[in-house]
Amino acid sequence: MPTLNLQSTHACFGGEQRFYQHASAEIGLPMKFSVFLPPQAQQGPVPAVLYLAGLTCNEETFMVKAGAQRLAAELGLALIAPDTSPRGPEAESLPGSTASWDFGIGAGFYLDATQPPWRTHWRMESYLLRELLPLLAQHLPLEGERIGIFGHSMGGHGALTLALRHPGRFKTLSAFAPICAPTQCPWGEKAFTGYLGPDRTAWQEHDATVLMQNQPIAPYPAGILIDQGLADKFLAEQLHPHLLEAACQAIGQPLTVRRHTGYDHGYYFVQTFMADHLRHHAQGLLQR
Repeated sequence: MPTLNLQSTHACFGGEQRFYQHASAEIGLPMKFSVFLPPQAQQGPVPAVLYLAGLTCNEETFMVKAGAQRLAAELGLALIAPDTSPRGPEAESLPGSTASWDFGIGAGFYLDATQPPWRTHWRMESYLLRELLPLLAQHLPLEGERIGIFGHSMGGHGALTLALRHPGRFKTLSAFAPICAPTQCPWGEKAFTGYLGPDRTAWQEHDATVLMQNQPIAPYPAGILIDQGLADKFLAEQLHPHLLEAACQAIGQPLTVRRHTGYDHGYYFVQTFMADHLRHHAQGLLQR
């Protein structure tokens, strides 16, 4: 039976902030993740929100920088934050891997790579959906059927695409400054060429805008929330929220994109609007 190795635990707002490592069958290497359990988890399973971090981040970034635990404890939401990518000597020996943080190749992009040398270990989609979430529901007091998903930047891309690629798996969805159309931006083109090869039809299966265009009905009738800073230096070239807006409008998917003057791409921005995102998820996850 797979085991979770608890690396550290910290009392936090009446709950526990935990950091784990485990041997991943999908990745083929050790993987790390963090979980915040609110005080309500002491009485029984609670709903959870999966947070996917962006380029250059790891399983600690969100828990340390986002300021999410206080409100999550009040709401009774668990928080899950996996690492973004495979790590360790074997992974970092590959060209442009996480050791160099080459802004496109190395960071996992939350997909399963099909091209060598990446396809052996870069299996983040299967890792999250087929391994990590079932493992956590088995070992921790989490309600496996009441899971939301959100993320930041590359992780916002991951949240949007995984939610659209796995209908019904995630009950709620939001994002901070997501890469909305990776087939049309330099980060996505570089990562998808490396991970998926030159055939752009394969890329479209991991592009939130294209996936939304192909939805038969609105997948999240209660709405999707996106926050975007207008002082974000990546907005014009990399993020393209207007393309996702158009795709949502075309199929009648309620989408709120809030654009904020003066805010950039970093975690001061994420902190500022974190409470709104947690309440957005709580509204959908805490209702029976």
